[in-house]
Amino acid sequence: MFYKVTLSDHIRVPPALFSLPLEEAIAARIKKKYDGYISAELGIVIDLADISEVGEGVLIPGDGGPFYEAKFSLYVYKPELQEVVLGRVRDVADFGAFMNLGPIDGMVHISQTMDDFVSFSKDKVLVGKDSKHTLKVGDRCRARMIAVSFKDVTNPKLGLTMRQPGLGKLEWLEEESGKDSKGEK
Repeated sequence: MFYKVTLSDHIRVPPALFSLPLEEAIAARIKKKYDGYISAELGIVIDLADISEVGEGVLIPGDGGPFYEAKFSLYVYKPELQEVVLGRVRDVADFGAFMNLGPIDGMVHISQTMDDFVSFSKDKVLVGKDSKHTLKVGDRCRARMIAVSFKDVTNPKLGLTMRQPGLGKLEWLEEESGKDSKGEK
């Protein structure tokens, strides 16, 4: 889920940025510090939304750059269990598919791709035995988040499933809705 969160931090403005307006210099330093920042509490920082307050600058002896108490908002993505997400298949391996969800990738294990016996072909395609459904790089899909792990903060792991009603490759869902409207099962 995407959120806008408000934080407060002491931001150091180096002398090289003194020529910029104060808010611009602080914005540059916040972006440098927080862009791509990942934590279990905050999520994945996308961008700086705005700066609401800048306090008085404080100089620390021996440091040429002042520190400003700043209150600012960030756009973040925090993955949540049971969240339904849209994504595009980025890669397919013999054990499943990797889906790009925007700021992060998730993995759909081969057993969670469809309600069918699934095989992996050499041209990186997952194929359902009975349904003949295929899943390949570039396919747009809807999935549900069933596992979120920040054990390695630099590389969070997201587990996804597409084996529930309303989930799967968007083309499969369109086929199913077409059959339902015609009265077929």
